[in-house]
Amino acid sequence: MKNNRRDFLRLAGLTGIGLAGGALLPACKTASASSGTAGGASHLDQIREQVGRTHKQHFNMSGYGAPKIDKVRIGYIGLGNRGGAAVERISYVAGVEIKALCDIRPEKAAEAKARIKFPGHQPQLYTSSKEDWKRVCERDDIDLIYIATQWELHTPIAVYAMQHGKHVAVEIPAAKTIDECWQLVETSEKTRKHCMMLENCCYDFFELLTLNMARQGFFGEIVHCEGAYIHHLLESMFDKEKRYDLWRLKENAVRNGNLYPTHGLGPVCQIMNINRGDSMEYLTSLSSIDYMMGPMEKELLAKDATYQPYANAHFRGNMNTTSIRTRNGRSIMVQHDVTSPRPYSRIHLVSGTKATAMKYPLPGRIATGHEDWLDEAAMKALEDKYTPAIVKKQGELAKQVGGHGGMDFLMDWRLIDCLRNGLPLDQDVYDAALWSAIGPLSEWSVANRSNSIDVPDFTCGSWKQNKPVDVSMAQGGTTGVNVPK
Repeated sequence: MKNNRRDFLRLAGLTGIGLAGGALLPACKTASASSGTAGGASHLDQIREQVGRTHKQHFNMSGYGAPKIDKVRIGYIGLGNRGGAAVERISYVAGVEIKALCDIRPEKAAEAKARIKFPGHQPQLYTSSKEDWKRVCERDDIDLIYIATQWELHTPIAVYAMQHGKHVAVEIPAAKTIDECWQLVETSEKTRKHCMMLENCCYDFFELLTLNMARQGFFGEIVHCEGAYIHHLLESMFDKEKRYDLWRLKENAVRNGNLYPTHGLGPVCQIMNINRGDSMEYLTSLSSIDYMMGPMEKELLAKDATYQPYANAHFRGNMNTTSIRTRNGRSIMVQHDVTSPRPYSRIHLVSGTKATAMKYPLPGRIATGHEDWLDEAAMKALEDKYTPAIVKKQGELAKQVGGHGGMDFLMDWRLIDCLRNGLPLDQDVYDAALWSAIGPLSEWSVANRSNSIDVPDFTCGSWKQNKPVDVSMAQGGTTGVNVPK
C-alpha cells in the first residue's frame, strides 16, 4: 500500500474542522487516513468508514451534572468475577439500593446476592433468559445500570438502558467498534444520561497523585505519556470454568491489535487533558506474531475437542505497541500483552518539562532531573502535599473493602457521590468512546502495515472549550459509607 506523506499531512490538518453550525451544536467530520485495507477484512473497511462519519452534537455531556438522585437505585447485569465483586463493594456505600441482579446463570445471581454486606437491599433476580437484561433496563424504579457482561454486550445494553432513562456504568472496553462508540455518544447526548466506563485504574492511588500534581503544574508542560496492560492471562483465557463460553479467547482469536487499552490509557488521558483542552489526532500500531496462544490451543485440542473451533485460528500477536499523536503535538505510547510470562505492568509514565513520574513494574517514583529518582523522604513530602482529597477521605476504607488494592471502591464511591450531588462524572461518554476506540483503530493499523489512521473526535470540537476533570473534590464528598467490621 502506497501512502503519500504530504497528502496525508494535508488531510490530517483538516481533521475535526466543523461544517457550518452553531458553537453549541457543531457538525464535524473526521478525515480518514489515505490508505488501503487488507483484502477480505470487511470489519476493517467498516472501521475506516466510521472514522470518516459526520456527527452533529446534540448536547455537550462534558461537564454536565445530571439532576441529583438522593438514593441511587441500581440494576446489575453480568455477575461473574467483576459483577459479583461490584455488588459487594456497592453495599458498603450509603445512599444506594440494589434493585436487580441479572445473569443467565442462576447460581451467579444467587452468589452475588449473598455477597451483599449490609441490610436495605432486596434485589429481584433475573436469570430466566438471555433477554432478561432488557426487563431490568425497562424498570421504572432503577436509576443506574451497572454492566459487567462479556464485551460484545456492553454497547447494546448501555444504549438500551440510556434509551429507557437510566444512567450507565459499563465495564471496559465500553465498545468494540467505532460504530458502537458513536452509538454511545449519540445516545448519551440525546437522552442526557451519563455513560461512564468503569476504568478503575484512574482511581489507583499513584495515578490520582500524579493527576493532582499535573493539575497543579508540578510536571510543567506534559510532553509524553505511556500506559500499558501487560498481564499474563494465557491459561485464564483457555479456562472454561473461569471464562464463560471462552468469550475472551474468542476476542483474541479474531482480532489483532490493542484489545484492552484503557487501563494504561485512561489515567494518562486525564493527566494530558484529552477531550478537555487537547485531542487525539492519529495513531499507528504494530503487533508481534503470536508465540503463545497457538501452541496452547494445539496442546489442549489434543486432549479436549472443546477447543476445535480454535484450530488454526489467527491469534493476535503477543505484544502490541500503539503510538498516538495529539492535536497539541504531544505523544502517547500504549502497549498490550496478555500472553507473555512478564511481571504485571501498566507502565504509568508521565514525562513533562519539569519532572517525570513512573510506576510499574517497580513501585511509583518521581524525578526532577536526569540524575536519579527522588529518595523516600522526598517522595513522602510530595505525597503529603499532593495526595488528593478523595484518597485522604476514603483511601484507608477503600483498602479495607478491597478491589485491586482499593481503587475499585474509590471508583464506585465517587460515581455514587457524583450522582447524588448532581456533579459531572470524572469520566464521561466521550472518554468511554475515545479510549475504547483505540482497540478497533489499532486493528486497522496493524492490518495495514502500521499505517496511520485518524482518531475520531467524539466531542465534535468541544474539546477546545471543555474543562479538565476536578480531582480536588471541592464539591461532593458527602456520601457516607457502611464501615466494615
